[in-house]
Amino acid sequence: MDAQELTLNIAVNLGRIGRWACEGRVNRINQFLAETEAYINQLEQFPKTSRFNRTFDAFRKSFYELKGEKHFDLIWAEMMFTWANILTHRALLAVKK
Repeated sequence: MDAQELTLNIAVNLGRIGRWACEGRVNRINQFLAETEAYINQLEQFPKTSRFNRTFDAFRKSFYELKGEKHFDLIWAEMMFTWANILTHRALLAVKK
C-alpha cells in the first residue's frame, strides 16, 4: 500500500468507528481503533508532502486523544466522522512525488 491507500483505509475505518459509536458497539470500536493505529504507524514511515504532513500531525494528535477516551458518545463519533471526511479529501496530497 502507498500513502494514499493507507490514508483512505484510515478514513474508511474512522467512518466505521463513528457509526459503531453511534450504535454502542464497543467491541468493534476497539478492534478498529487498533487496526487504524497500525495503519497510522505504517503511514508514519512513508514520505509525505508538507501540506499533508500538517493535516496528518493534527489528525494523529486528535486520534490518540480520542482513542484514550472511553466514552464513545455522539460528540466522539462526530469527531471520527470529521476526520474521516478530512482525510478522504486530503489523501491525494499524501503521496510525495
